This record gives sequence, C-alpha cells and structure tokens, in this order.
Amino acid sequence: MLQGILRLQDSLLRVPEPVGDNCTDHIWQWFKNCVGALNGTYIKVQVAKTEKLRYQTRKGEIATNVLAVCTHDMQFIFVLPVWEGSASDSRVLRDAITRPNGLKVPTSKAIS
Repeated sequence: MLQGILRLQDSLLRVPEPVGDNCTDHIWQWFKNCVGALNGTYIKVQVAKTEKLRYQTRKGEIATNVLAVCTHDMQFIFVLPVWEGSASDSRVLRDAITRPNGLKVPTSKAIS
C-alpha cells in the first residue's frame, strides 16, 4: 500500500503557496509567508518479532514514525512514513530535509 501511495505522490501532494500578505483570515493573518505546518505522528504497525524493539515507541507501542507537512488549507505537501517508532523527531526531520527529493524549505522569504 505504501509503495502505491509513493507512486502517486505527484498526484496526491501539491506545491505549497505561502499565506499571503493580504490575508484577512483572523487565524492565518499572523502567519504571513508561512508555507505549511509540520508534525509527526505514530501509526501502529505489525512487524516481525525480530524488528519489534526498533519499532517500539517510548510508550511501548509498535509503530512507525511519520512526518507530515500540510498547507494552511489542510492540503498535504510532504509525507515521510519510513522511520521506526524509536526514531527521534529531530532524526526524522534531519532525514526529511537531507533527502534528494525530500522536504524543501523555500528560501525566497526571509525567516523571522
């Protein structure tokens, strides 16, 4: 199933557009130039007995660590579902931004 989703990523994921300077939405007006929000989540999985320790989260569940980024209108622009549950969030993020086709942070806007 994962391989199928990865093959369809160009159809399922879209290029982000920053929150505009003319935004009047009372929630998003404070996030001008923001292109998205990222968060990680665990998704429970079944793995071979020999792999369980790697996939065990700090709460003892067997899961995969997934990083996802979405735009302000809740459209996914990046998903990385490859890390075992024991991987730290910083490790997953570092992997996402160093992959050749990984998470790209636009540099056209100044970071404040």
